[in-house]
Amino acid sequence: MKSWSPYIMVVLIAIALDQWIKQQVEAGLAFQERLDLLPFLALFRTYNTGIAFSMFASFGDTGLVVVAVLVVAFVSFLAMRTPPGHVVTRTGFALIIGGALGNLIDRAVYGHVIDYVLFHTPVWSFAVFNLADAFISIGAVLVVFDELIGWRREARR
Repeated sequence: MKSWSPYIMVVLIAIALDQWIKQQVEAGLAFQERLDLLPFLALFRTYNTGIAFSMFASFGDTGLVVVAVLVVAFVSFLAMRTPPGHVVTRTGFALIIGGALGNLIDRAVYGHVIDYVLFHTPVWSFAVFNLADAFISIGAVLVVFDELIGWRREARR
C-alpha cells in the first residue's frame, strides 16, 4: 500500500483543487458571461450535462454516473497492473482518476459538471472545460508518452 501513497495523494489533491476552484467559480462568476483574461483565454461559467464536449447528454444523470464509475474502475484496474517503476504512467492514471472523480462529484451533487475555461479567437472558440478535464487530458498524455518511451526502449533491446 505504501507504494500507492503518492498516487493516492495526487488523486486527492486533484479532486480537492478541482472542487475548490469550482466553488469559487460558482460563487463569483456570472453564468454564461465571458470574462476575458487574455485575448485568447476567458472564464465562462456554464454547465455540461454530457461528458466531454457535451457528448452522451442523452444518457441522463444516472447513465453518466454509471459510465464515469466504470471508467474510474477500469483506469484503476490498469493502474494496479502497472509496474512500480512506471512512475509517469502511474501519475497519469492518478490524474485521470482524480479528474474523473472531480467531475463525478459535480454530476452526483448538481446533475451537471461545472465548466469555466474558454480558449477562443474572434472567429473560433474551443469547448468550455474545467481543471478536472485538464487533469484527465494531461494524465492521458503522460500514459501515452510513457508507453511510447517504453516501447522505444524495448525496440532498442
